[in-house]
Amino acid sequence: MKIIHLNYSDIVGGAARAAYRTHHSLLASGLDSRMWVNQGISGDWTVEMPLSKLDKTIANIYSYIVKPFVKLLKTKNSTLHSPQIFSSSWVKKINSCDADIIHLHWTQNEMLSVSDISSIKKPLVWTLYDMWAFCGAEHYTEEFRWKFGYQRKNRPVYESGFDLNFWTWKRKKKKWKKPIHIVALSNWLSNCVKESALMCDWPTEVIPCPIDINFWKPLKKSHARELLDLPNESTLILFGAVGGGNDPRKGFDLFLNSLKFLSDNKNIKDLKILVFGQKEPKELPKINFPIYYKGYLHDDISLRALYSAVDLMVVPSRLEAFGQTALEAQACGTPVVAFNIGGLKDIILHCETGYLAKAFDEKDLARGIVWTVEQCKNNIINTQSRNQVVKRFNYELISQKYKKIYEKLILK
Repeated sequence: MKIIHLNYSDIVGGAARAAYRTHHSLLASGLDSRMWVNQGISGDWTVEMPLSKLDKTIANIYSYIVKPFVKLLKTKNSTLHSPQIFSSSWVKKINSCDADIIHLHWTQNEMLSVSDISSIKKPLVWTLYDMWAFCGAEHYTEEFRWKFGYQRKNRPVYESGFDLNFWTWKRKKKKWKKPIHIVALSNWLSNCVKESALMCDWPTEVIPCPIDINFWKPLKKSHARELLDLPNESTLILFGAVGGGNDPRKGFDLFLNSLKFLSDNKNIKDLKILVFGQKEPKELPKINFPIYYKGYLHDDISLRALYSAVDLMVVPSRLEAFGQTALEAQACGTPVVAFNIGGLKDIILHCETGYLAKAFDEKDLARGIVWTVEQCKNNIINTQSRNQVVKRFNYELISQKYKKIYEKLILK
């Protein structure tokens, strides 16, 4: 059985990292798996960039052209918008290859157009990493046009100009007549698919992101802190995301607001905040605790050391399809505090591997931080965090779930 995964990049971005791990979980299980990407930087021989120089140039031009087009939409929703307009040479390569299954992942940034997806003749599996597939052009939204169908009359009041989301959704509805087998990373995302006007009758199941438990495992905390030049006696709390606190969806502002409830807490010793995924801003947030920006960590070894060095991680997202940093942290024995939303509900076991605060309740988030710091003193919560990841997210378990889907599609 030969599987080809399509993703825009191999390891740049959360979706890419997840797709790459899925690919490697299949390799570890003995399947013939390859990954095709527009942007490959891992140096992995199983990752290919079949685009010619001309195709790469055209792809870059398309990506450049679409940006001013997207700006015709005036919206307060700052999430990425992907209209996926331009057809590429990928479809011809896909349809002429010898793969048994084509596994789509994150193919935006004009890698595959809306029309391209409907032109693929091979059996398809599509793993979703956000809401784009059943929405308009937006990747995340708090609106519900995706439930009822995009119409002029249900457009948000904060949008004006060209209705890019309506236009993109209508193109999907017109082109995607044949259902594709959908994999959602979480129960929340699966429920969204089933409630959507576009994909409500498509076959859908939940398979989370896998993680290599032989690599993502705890380092001794004192050694990790020494390696990263961090104080050994302080209480260290970690926040991290691509772009750090610049993306409102990641809820960094909610985390900072929660810290005001910790100012007089005597149970937390010498609290310090660490942030990765962002350079230090010109103006530091005004909080009562020191905050240190670790910048962009480009290798997993440094990231593993950082997870191991801190006492807990906070993932205060407003919307989250899964929560890969929460998974990585727990694999390294670090408990996670988050809001009880989205895919985070599937990863964090409340009061066992961390704390799930009431949605967007900053005071309860602070309560969860205090509770988790207390639990870390006997190390039980750290062990439980590691153990549940080993049990529920290992390569063998996830690869077998995908293998069953592939076999079913091939027999059709």
